[in-house]
Amino acid sequence: MILAVKGLDDYMLPCLWKKTFNIDCLGCGMQRSIALMIKGDFIAALYMYPAIYSLIIMFLFLMLHIKFQFKHGHKIILVLFIVNISIIVISFIIKTF
Repeated sequence: MILAVKGLDDYMLPCLWKKTFNIDCLGCGMQRSIALMIKGDFIAALYMYPAIYSLIIMFLFLMLHIKFQFKHGHKIILVLFIVNISIIVISFIIKTF
């Protein structure tokens, strides 16, 4: 198991946007952030991709809403979506400039 976690970096997909235009895309860092979470480095995962935890919360809530049909679940998902997009765009702007 430890060897599989250590070799995880060898199997990451390259960012075609970054290769083509030589700038990060809005999703750059997500794979590395997930790899850092799997390795147990949660703080580094947050710094690598700041929206990682809010995305996880959003997708977990989405799965629960699909299963249990919460009364105002669609509104909560919309708010979580807006929060995630905001975090992604703001971190992209800070990272780029």
